[in-house]
Amino acid sequence: MRNRETRVRGIAARAGGWSARHRWAAVGIWVLFVVLATVLGSAAGRVDVKDSDQMGGETHTAARIVEDAGIDEPAGETVLVQAKSGDLKATDAEFRAAVGAVVTAVEKTGKVTGVISPYDSRTISEDGRSALVRFDMRGEADTAGERVEPVLKAVEGVQKDYASLRIEEIGGASMAKTFDDAFGDDFKKAEYSAVPVALGILLVAFGALVAALVPVALAITAIIATMGLMGLVSHVQPMSETANSVMLLVGLAVGVDYCLFYLRREREERAAGRDAHTALRIAAATSGRAIVVSGVTVCVAMAGMLFTGIAEFEAMGLASLMVVAVAMVGSVTVLPALLSLLGERVERGRVPFLRRRRPSRFAGEGSRFWTAVLKRVLARPLLAAVVAVGALLAVAAPALGMKTQNLTLDQEFGDSLPVVQTYNRVNEAFPGGSDPAEVVVKADDINAPEVRAALADFRERAISSGASRGPVDITTHDEQNVALVYVPLVGGSDQDRAGESLDKLRDEVRPATLGTVEGVQAPITGQVAGNKDFNDQLVGSVLPVFAFVVVFALLLMLLSFRSLTVALTSIVLNLLSVGAAYGILVAVFQHGWGASLVGAEGVGAIVTWLPLFLFVILFGLSMDYHVFVVSRIREARLRGRSTRDAIQHGVVTTAGVVTSAAVIMVAVFAIFGTLSMQSMKQMGVGLAAAVLIDATVIRGVLLPAVMSLLGERNWYLPKWLHRMPDLTHDESPEAAVPAVRDGERGERGEPVGV
Repeated sequence: MRNRETRVRGIAARAGGWSARHRWAAVGIWVLFVVLATVLGSAAGRVDVKDSDQMGGETHTAARIVEDAGIDEPAGETVLVQAKSGDLKATDAEFRAAVGAVVTAVEKTGKVTGVISPYDSRTISEDGRSALVRFDMRGEADTAGERVEPVLKAVEGVQKDYASLRIEEIGGASMAKTFDDAFGDDFKKAEYSAVPVALGILLVAFGALVAALVPVALAITAIIATMGLMGLVSHVQPMSETANSVMLLVGLAVGVDYCLFYLRREREERAAGRDAHTALRIAAATSGRAIVVSGVTVCVAMAGMLFTGIAEFEAMGLASLMVVAVAMVGSVTVLPALLSLLGERVERGRVPFLRRRRPSRFAGEGSRFWTAVLKRVLARPLLAAVVAVGALLAVAAPALGMKTQNLTLDQEFGDSLPVVQTYNRVNEAFPGGSDPAEVVVKADDINAPEVRAALADFRERAISSGASRGPVDITTHDEQNVALVYVPLVGGSDQDRAGESLDKLRDEVRPATLGTVEGVQAPITGQVAGNKDFNDQLVGSVLPVFAFVVVFALLLMLLSFRSLTVALTSIVLNLLSVGAAYGILVAVFQHGWGASLVGAEGVGAIVTWLPLFLFVILFGLSMDYHVFVVSRIREARLRGRSTRDAIQHGVVTTAGVVTSAAVIMVAVFAIFGTLSMQSMKQMGVGLAAAVLIDATVIRGVLLPAVMSLLGERNWYLPKWLHRMPDLTHDESPEAAVPAVRDGERGERGEPVGV
């Protein structure tokens, strides 16, 4: 690499310079942007993902037929009446009286319709100890959980009169209410506590209230603006509640990180003796550039979710992409203006018990701990690399046996909730009864003799084939020429057995019955079918998403650092980090190793959507630290340091900010690891573990060891790539200085103007 006395000004340096000169204008424009985005988003309203767009395959086709036909399927509820001992049977007078009392009680609430006695529907278990009273909630299914409480109380009232029986309600509405009551506050507390946690860590990192508030304030305003933009964009790409939570997580983590990088560099330069204006210019040209490169790379990674074809993932990807872009723009525009306005006041509100850091710590001395670690790593880089890679591969090894599935109710929530226990009892007495397959039959004339004969034949063969034990219910909508066939699957909550029953319906029963009638559509949906279709679509999207993220990240790193070696090593190191996170997930949640340490349970599987989600999120966030550290190494190398000195300088001087940023991310993600839902716990633990590994083993040991082994080959660029756009000159750091010998510290060159 050649030293240069000047640098071509880049977008980050120009943005920072303009903002510093036009401080109030920059702040005003940012506030106006946040307000306009919020107002316009609120005025436009938000479009959420429809059920018919959630899935692919037959599940999507079935939902589309029902939606186009204008059929509003009500929220179905079931009351289990079950004898506590084997002496009492459904044919006994006491049992019949209890069933009659349930029917009367729920009808009196005025909230239900279509109440069916088990003696009419033949929903009595084979052993005669259990029966199901079925009915539908009035009104829209989506809001049925808000109206089900009087019905639940009516059922509880009947239970008090019959001590020898279990009388318990379960269904979409009752489960929605139970989960909202049990976990709604859980989620809110997690989201609300993320900001105080981040603020507390920043207080420790900076030792001053104002300096800690600035990153949090910018991250929050970026999140608010993005929420408004989500409303506008939702008219093109529908959003979801899950996308909201992911956006908040990513926005807080990235927004605080970017401001932290910028602010720490500005304070470092001022502590080294630069005047406020010069320090701000250096921060804009160096950390500002790293933020832009990192932000664009993270956005590309998040864009990978758009290739899944799954509406929920597309919503999460677009929401994450937008909040990263907004946080990136805010960090290189309004942040310099705020720092220019605050000046020395950024140190206001000193925390009494935190010792004020010595200027030398910011001027190049770096972290004492990481200086000691780096001394040993660089003394024996090959040994350090072998040990680090070996440790990461060992941690990642369990991932080779990863099993993914959509978690069942008892896997997701455990058996602590009464509704989960009821769910298990219903499935034991009526396998598949709580989650039946639904066949949506569409014909030119649903009452045509051949169609009715095919429906009857389907009902008979569904049971004779062993796919269902019945009863198979058929609801016909004559005006829409649609019939809905409900088939309880043998296997119940056992996903593997229920999947085999579904395959029989789709591959054997349907072709031999409904499939023989010309013009009839009969897609099969339901929870088991939805899980299978979701899994199939997700598996099909893995390769395109993986290829897109890796290839574009490689190109961005190649353009930003103009080094094929740096680009390739960054990809490999990030993949190691993701692999280690996968290994931890499998070990803890699939095998149950140390699960109790994180308040988890070994549920035997990883939730289906998590591996791809983690890959995209972690690949983007890993680039965050990588770009920042390598940018500092490259900057030192350009100033004339040897590669070894540049590596040590880059790692130890960024160790403090990377550690602070990582602690914030780990803390925020770990909050979600405390939730009761196993899928959310898996996500939180996976993200927290990966960030921790990335900020310590990868950036603190493996990266410097590998770069030390490569030496000057770190900056290798084949001749045939020299014609690429040169984006490496985006920074305007200090003028080049002679290489620093061992024992010397700091940079003495004066900065070139931005």
